[in-house]
Amino acid sequence: MSEENKHRVTAAAILPLVGGAANVTSVAHCMTRLRLGLRDRSLVQEEALKAVPAVMGVVEDDTYQIVLGPGTVNRVTPEFEALVEEGRADAPAEPATPAAPAGGADPVTAEELAAQGAALRAERKAKNATPFKLFLRRIANIFVPLIPALIGCGIIAGLNGLLVNLGWLPGITPALAAIASGFMALIAVFVGYNTAKEFGGTPILGGAVASIIVYAKVADVEAFGQHLSPGQGGVLGALAAACLGVYVEKRCRRWVPESVDVLVTPTVTVLVSGLATLFGLMFLAGEVSTWIGEAADWLLAHGGAGAGFLLGGLFLPLVMLGLHQALIPIHTTLIEGSGFTVLLPILAMAGAGQVGAALAIYLRLPRNTSIRTTIKSALWPGFLGVGEPLIYGVSLPLGRPFVTACAGGAFGGAFVGLFNQLGTDVGSTAIGPSGWALFPLLDGNHGLARTIAVYAAGLLVGYVAGFVATYWFGFTKTMLEELNAAPDEPAPAASAPVAAEERVAEKV
Repeated sequence: MSEENKHRVTAAAILPLVGGAANVTSVAHCMTRLRLGLRDRSLVQEEALKAVPAVMGVVEDDTYQIVLGPGTVNRVTPEFEALVEEGRADAPAEPATPAAPAGGADPVTAEELAAQGAALRAERKAKNATPFKLFLRRIANIFVPLIPALIGCGIIAGLNGLLVNLGWLPGITPALAAIASGFMALIAVFVGYNTAKEFGGTPILGGAVASIIVYAKVADVEAFGQHLSPGQGGVLGALAAACLGVYVEKRCRRWVPESVDVLVTPTVTVLVSGLATLFGLMFLAGEVSTWIGEAADWLLAHGGAGAGFLLGGLFLPLVMLGLHQALIPIHTTLIEGSGFTVLLPILAMAGAGQVGAALAIYLRLPRNTSIRTTIKSALWPGFLGVGEPLIYGVSLPLGRPFVTACAGGAFGGAFVGLFNQLGTDVGSTAIGPSGWALFPLLDGNHGLARTIAVYAAGLLVGYVAGFVATYWFGFTKTMLEELNAAPDEPAPAASAPVAAEERVAEKV
């Protein structure tokens, strides 16, 4: 089967399981997930969906997210969009009715854990629907579309640095430097465009206002007693400038007569927002960007292992609370300022803890073939930094193993943080990937070999710590008895099914 046919088959398998074309209101994707807007989520056949070979897991949030993994999602999404359009054109019928759930499922199988995971995701979604967290989600929506370019340019920058250090291909390295740096030189424009689009303005006006920040002649402008520098304020300045532009544009649309709107509104929007950007926002955002860089350096230089321990251990709980999205503009600001973010390799240790915990669960539950099968299918994506299948399908529903997995991430983060404190910066030139997929994006201040060695050792520490913590402290005696019951054996009387929340509370 050709690659194109394989991805079309995957898309065709997914579509009826999410209620058919009539149930799909929007289609998008990020690095690893197919994100669907659905009219009625009760029509989703989740267990059948998870059984599709290419599907690694599902996540319920503001959109229904199907984890397909990097690369695959980019190829399946256009096929899925085409099938949706065909379905709507051919037969705009009622969405398919989901199959009735099978009764009498053993409460300790992977299916039961998946049900618990779904309940926890729904609870998390409800808790995350606060104005502040919804605002953070909108900020994330501005930066997530930029990740593929950050990754591509970051890898090229790493390759170019390696060639320069080795003295190879001197005629090619300047061209590679231009290719790698072009996007970062203009990233403020893309941030401005996406900001206006996200907050309901005209995207090109957001880009126009943000482009002022990177214009070379801003060096002739003086604000707060200082001459501005091209790029001063960076992505934070672009974000603020575009937000102001959206506000001005909306006010103009309200008051400017329709007959002159096409002339007046764009002019006033760019003029007012541009002046505010030049004589205020660029300077203020530049100060904030400088402070963020200095704060990150200070944190790791003085906190070291302790800071890494907290960052690595608390990252997954931050993800569960929806607060991790606040880190995206911080990462981008650090990359723009120093060429790499020192925070991402530490946060990536959280995934290493999950992998170690999954290996321990696999060994501790030798008779539970259902959970072991789930782990086997989700483990390799976990090594590559796609952790959702392990988190939502295994560790989080079990409760205690999720906590011990976070402990593994904490120790891995402490290891990398310690080396930062000792003077070896371990950074990433882009955001998005983690696990093994982060290796091509690594950069630091003491050469690529040492940077890779420290990061690899940190992953190993995370694997081992997550494994040991979960193997010895991840299960109570009752949990082991219940979860190790053979499929044809009755579960112990004490393990009668209870609500997912109660089960997790007991196990924690």
